[in-house]
Amino acid sequence: MDEVMTAGAIAKELGVTDTKVKKAIKQLALEPVAKKGCCSYYAKDKLAEIKAVMV
Repeated sequence: MDEVMTAGAIAKELGVTDTKVKKAIKQLALEPVAKKGCCSYYAKDKLAEIKAVMV
């Protein structure tokens, strides 16, 4: 499996708020590649896609 990240980790990497990342994920209708408890994990290769939507 590719490296995975939570929405919070993605936000930290991109230097934006969690809310912006979660909104972008919802807009893109991205499904998490894994879930552990209440945390959803997304593939790190989706970073560029998420960043493009926020610009």
